[in-house]
Amino acid sequence: MNLHVRDGLRQEVLDANLTIPQVGLATLTWGNVSGVDREAGVFVIKPSGVPYSDLTLDDLVTVRLSDGAVLDGHLRPSTDTETHRCLYLAFPSIGGVTHTHSTHAVAFAQARRDIPVLGTTHADTFNGPVPCTPDLTPEQCAKDYEYNTGRVIVDLLDADDQRAVEVPGALVANHGPFTWGATARASLEHAIICEAVADIALHTMALASTPPPPRHLLDRHYTRKHGPDAYYGNPDMTQPAG
Repeated sequence: MNLHVRDGLRQEVLDANLTIPQVGLATLTWGNVSGVDREAGVFVIKPSGVPYSDLTLDDLVTVRLSDGAVLDGHLRPSTDTETHRCLYLAFPSIGGVTHTHSTHAVAFAQARRDIPVLGTTHADTFNGPVPCTPDLTPEQCAKDYEYNTGRVIVDLLDADDQRAVEVPGALVANHGPFTWGATARASLEHAIICEAVADIALHTMALASTPPPPRHLLDRHYTRKHGPDAYYGNPDMTQPAG
């Protein structure tokens, strides 16, 4: 690698990408993770179409944040690169982005439905439903499709960085989930959680049509893991994002 990025970033991005098939979030090459180095003005992402079993550090591609130019790498970056770049530009809190085609989250995306908050498992990570975007317009698909995929997510969240922190994921209608977090690893963990809560929601909805849980219960579960009064976990241990 000729271009310097933050120490450890490339390894973190590689490890996160290799975890996608290990946790069952992808079929074939259907998924990608990136991580950003804002000081250097670049992000590192999986190359397009490379099987996870073949992926190495040298295969990762470094992209300039400002304009999407490829700065380092011998392969083409993921076709979703512009979506990642759009999210980084819109939300300063984001340090990593994950996209997969995981089964249950995609089912909600294809039904054009939010993943509803039906219990505390969901509320532990997402402070509200995982929202689904409107359909992209013919114009949005005809030109700059991948960047516009990011734009519909940004618009869905009203370009509100705090909302992106509290709800670290969204579904693109008819497509699938994009999740994000403070690091590449955190964005992957949010993808794992997004798929899990989508699976649980589908099972719950198959059993009964129930009203949402009381707001005070959901708030208690979210705030015990997030915010200034959080008390979940131990400070000397690395905890999952959820």
